[in-house]
Amino acid sequence: MQDLLLSLSVASVWGKVWPILFAILFFGIIIALHEFGHFITAKSFGIKVNEFSIGMGPALFKKQKGETLYALRLLPIGGFVSLEGEDETSEDPRAFGNQKAWKRFIVIAAGATLNIILGLVLIAVMLGMSGSVPTTEVSDVTEGMYTEENGILTGDKILKVDGTKVHSARDFYYCLYRNNEGIYDIVLRRNGEKIKLQDVEIIYDLENSMSSVIVGNEKVTALNIIPGAVKETMSMSKMIFLSLLDMIKGQFSMKDLSGPIGTIGIVAETATDAVSSADYSMIIFMLAFITVNIGIVNLLPLPALDGGRLLFIAIEFIIRRPVPKKFEAIVHAAGLILLLVLMAVISLNDIINLFRG
Repeated sequence: MQDLLLSLSVASVWGKVWPILFAILFFGIIIALHEFGHFITAKSFGIKVNEFSIGMGPALFKKQKGETLYALRLLPIGGFVSLEGEDETSEDPRAFGNQKAWKRFIVIAAGATLNIILGLVLIAVMLGMSGSVPTTEVSDVTEGMYTEENGILTGDKILKVDGTKVHSARDFYYCLYRNNEGIYDIVLRRNGEKIKLQDVEIIYDLENSMSSVIVGNEKVTALNIIPGAVKETMSMSKMIFLSLLDMIKGQFSMKDLSGPIGTIGIVAETATDAVSSADYSMIIFMLAFITVNIGIVNLLPLPALDGGRLLFIAIEFIIRRPVPKKFEAIVHAAGLILLLVLMAVISLNDIINLFRG
């Protein structure tokens, strides 16, 4: 009896622990892939790499191989590739700062690019498992709600909603979600003709993800799975940009943001639901969304992010001379401080929500 109770207890604990370990492992893969992008492009260009590290804080494992130190560190919250002459002047001809601007641009952009490619691969897997590819063609509308004179019909192809171009079903529904009024300006194609409709009422139930206009799916094939995955990745990227824009406009607050702690909790919960229901499409979608999100955010032209470094290289292209390293270092240092403060605030909010939940 005691053995049975012990087994049940262990199973119960493991049932709560494994989803968290899974989420942490996935974040580790995203970080490793991001840093590997910087690492492999730097190596391919002959740039000296001093260290390739996964994680932050004290090193759990270190190995020197050639000129590069490889390390696995305690805290699974980041990682880095240390390039010779990245933030300081170096006389080494192989130093990062002594390379041509286009090489430095590729090395910096490679990390986020691999994150986005991983997202695309995961979406392709999800589409393959589901057996269908979302389209922007209307498959159904609420009976009697629309007529050819004043609204949307089955077979119409949605092109734009409120001025935003629609690439996939996800684009369409996200545009509906962003408009609180329920009245939309629609551009569609019907029988080869482009039609503009103004003040079209579309009912959208956010809680149940139901809409009075349904865009359909087509059967997945070897020919449409990659284009479909690309369109879905574009839709995800657009959702991220539009969400950031909405946040700047004040439609979302800091309380609506999630940091690593909150995101790990969401991934863990979704993973548990996926296993219990044997439906893995939602967890694959979420993992794809997270890695694309990380890739896109890293490309934003903000100090301390890869996008901030790319901005300085772009300026160098324009003015035909490097921006002074001291000035760039100060800007990135200030940006890093602000980023750490922001992450601390978001993490505190995650912890508060964790205890409330």
